[in-house]
Amino acid sequence: MLSIIGIALVQATPYLGLSLFWEGMIGASALIGIFLGGFVGGWFTDKFGRQVLYTLDLVAIGVFSLAQFWVESAESLFFCRLFLGIAVGADYPIATALLAEFAPKKYRGPLTGMLNVMWFVGAAIGYIVGGILLHMGPDAWRWMLASAALPTAIFIFLRRNTPESPRWLRRKGRYLEAKAVLKQVYGQDVSMQELESITTEPKPVGITALFRAGYGTRMIFVSVFWTCTIVPLFAVYAFSPKILTALGLTGDLSNMGSVAITILFMLGTVFALSLVNKIGRRALLLQSFFWTSLALLLLGLFANSTQYVILLLFAAYALTTGGSQILQFIYPNELFPTEIRASAVGLASSLSRIGAAVGTYLVPLALVRIGIGATMLVAAAITLVGFVVSYKMAPETMHCSLEDAASLAQ
Repeated sequence: MLSIIGIALVQATPYLGLSLFWEGMIGASALIGIFLGGFVGGWFTDKFGRQVLYTLDLVAIGVFSLAQFWVESAESLFFCRLFLGIAVGADYPIATALLAEFAPKKYRGPLTGMLNVMWFVGAAIGYIVGGILLHMGPDAWRWMLASAALPTAIFIFLRRNTPESPRWLRRKGRYLEAKAVLKQVYGQDVSMQELESITTEPKPVGITALFRAGYGTRMIFVSVFWTCTIVPLFAVYAFSPKILTALGLTGDLSNMGSVAITILFMLGTVFALSLVNKIGRRALLLQSFFWTSLALLLLGLFANSTQYVILLLFAAYALTTGGSQILQFIYPNELFPTEIRASAVGLASSLSRIGAAVGTYLVPLALVRIGIGATMLVAAAITLVGFVVSYKMAPETMHCSLEDAASLAQ
């Protein structure tokens, strides 16, 4: 849905007469929206419940996706994608908190990480659809951008009967409702032991509560590692055809390369899911940052190499970044308690999008002014920062219950 902008801009840029400024702003617009949506959506979700926004945000995604079909200026496309990003950003804390609070310990990591896998599945489909539509006339870019409305309608239907989080209900003192939800989902014989252990002592909800409660260090860790993960990723996604062209892959080969790399991103996250309960969260994050840093470094050093070497290095980056990608949702949902979980996820996603939006805006300028090699070296340096921060701060939560993982005593 968001990634298809890279292909759509190939046609939209000359049609709308986009300058480098507007090209960068439109590429970054959804990220700016995610910043706003994550921040507000997380607070709202902790305050009023996970279920309230769970369908409404999808309706907004569908409306603004469809609205892109009729844009006639850079400004209108920017605002459509800005509001689209706000709705997507709101969905991050809602969907991930709801899933983490339903999932048993054994499946919590893989199931939460699966949301990132589905993001890449959607991105891969988006690039494939974009590549097919690109040759269907001068208005193909409109159909590309509006195409997200179809899967959105399907997900609205699938989400229609989703119950409220039993952990959130218990935190609010609504034990009988929480018990009924668990029985509805897991059957009459479900154990209530963990639900009964959740305190109902009133606690503050909000961004300042994160830091007053002593969770500031965790917020710094999550925000920094998340930022260092997605800055190179969103830059590659938003301008993959341009980057591959700059690296020597032109025409259809550039678009085919974008599709192939996106599929490799998806495969990398699937492989990471198989490891998250075997080697643990910390080891997976460190390994992912190390190998992605190396791949981007080699891309920068050998930017003038053959097409096959370039594709091989891009493939290496796509496959090895999977670990840090799936942990974007796993870590923040495990490291913060129920009463501030969605706020923490929302704030972390918002803060990470500042860097991602700036990076995405600067990519077309960097390609023109400093070249592809230096651009890839900057991306490698950002990823290396993520490795260092994670080495110093990343905890291990694999064997912890959700309550224990969120406890500052662990």
